[in-house]
Amino acid sequence: MGLFDRASIGREVWDELEEVLISADVGMSTAEKLINAVKKRAAEEKLDGSKVRAVLQDEMVKILDVPARTANVNITPPRVYLVVGVNGSGKTTSIAKLAYKMKKDGKSVLLAAADTFRAAAIDQLKKQAERVGVDVVAHQPGADPGAVVYDAYQAAKSRGVDNLIIDTAGRLHTKFNLMEELKKVRRVATKLDAAAPHEVLLVLDATTGQNGLSQARYFTEAVGVTGIIIAKLDGTAKGGIVLAICDELKVPIQLIGVGEGLDDMVTFDARAFVEALCS
Repeated sequence: MGLFDRASIGREVWDELEEVLISADVGMSTAEKLINAVKKRAAEEKLDGSKVRAVLQDEMVKILDVPARTANVNITPPRVYLVVGVNGSGKTTSIAKLAYKMKKDGKSVLLAAADTFRAAAIDQLKKQAERVGVDVVAHQPGADPGAVVYDAYQAAKSRGVDNLIIDTAGRLHTKFNLMEELKKVRRVATKLDAAAPHEVLLVLDATTGQNGLSQARYFTEAVGVTGIIIAKLDGTAKGGIVLAICDELKVPIQLIGVGEGLDDMVTFDARAFVEALCS
């Protein structure tokens, strides 16, 4: 971002910065908030261009530094993760990477194939489970997703499994029906354990841009998203949408997928992300 290499910072620089932020999918509201905060500090502290860049990064990190929505307290296993997201977002692959990460940390994992609407979804999850080396509880296509969750929870409990990850349907084009189904799945989990699901993770495709904000809003309102996994955050994704999500919804980004391999999921680092975005 060479905007701040100029001798003086005038109105044209702020206008160009707004264009850059919006083109990076930061969104109008968050872009304006950032620019106003940076302008204020630049004026008060009489900063030159090189220092304004650092202030912009600081303000971005502030937006991304969202407190966790779940208390990190002792939980009687299994710890239940409800994973949501639209079809094609990278949800199943992200579940595999998450399971792999947990296994590397010495935790046992069981998967639940609660996307019963598509036979392909069940098959895909089974393939990923085999790839990672974990078991999956699945019913026939068209089965009640709540029944899958019930059976998977009982299996995890009886086997002493640490973590239960539940895959869910993602048919956003039938938005009302999907959200009602997800609410039902969540209720089943809560009946089995009053504290469950302990995490509701939304998988977002980094390339969806501003559409990602509306997706995050729908899912957060329906099932109380506690954290976000950004999938497909490679060289083609602008990634600015994460700023809008953190700013408007106050949901923390927890993990990012940066490649196809099982190892290609890392804990989100706000400072590293901002430096890459502003490079």
